[in-house]
Amino acid sequence: MKPTFKRILLAVCLSCAGGGTLTGCDSKPQPTVAGKTGVEKYAGNKTLQGLVTNDDGPVKTGIVKALTESGQVLAEIELSDGPHYSIEVPAGTVLPIILAYYPSAAAGDEQRMVSVVVHAAASKFDINQLSTRIARQAKALGGYTHKNLVSAAESSGTVPASNKTTAGFRGDPTTQYGGWH
Repeated sequence: MKPTFKRILLAVCLSCAGGGTLTGCDSKPQPTVAGKTGVEKYAGNKTLQGLVTNDDGPVKTGIVKALTESGQVLAEIELSDGPHYSIEVPAGTVLPIILAYYPSAAAGDEQRMVSVVVHAAASKFDINQLSTRIARQAKALGGYTHKNLVSAAESSGTVPASNKTTAGFRGDPTTQYGGWH
């Protein structure tokens, strides 16, 4: 009896994963906090950075705060003369955290823009209207998780009716690369 492709694939996957979940053979188990699976936190201080923009372009002034999901302020920095921010989050901070931009110290939550951090390895986060829409939709889907953020991002994207950019060139390749046409 000849083994089928599906049987061979199943045997390889099971041997790599040790009979558990299907993962790559050389993957390593991810560390988790005892008692809570999937919780990430910063082992040491972590610097987060990025740009703050709105529909008018880069913002020059305002305040960026790193907040816990419950709203506790972890750190804050004032923007002055530019849209770049760099903020340090303390060691032991449990994710997710919210990076919130406020146009002034008196601005309320309804005026803020946000970006959400759910992975400890990432350090660059732009804060803008799109990141705010994605965060709001992820929260409405059940909370700030990787799955909800991806789902919210996919549904927030817009696709033009036709791709007319250079990257989307669909014409004669000999013309595109200097051909005889």
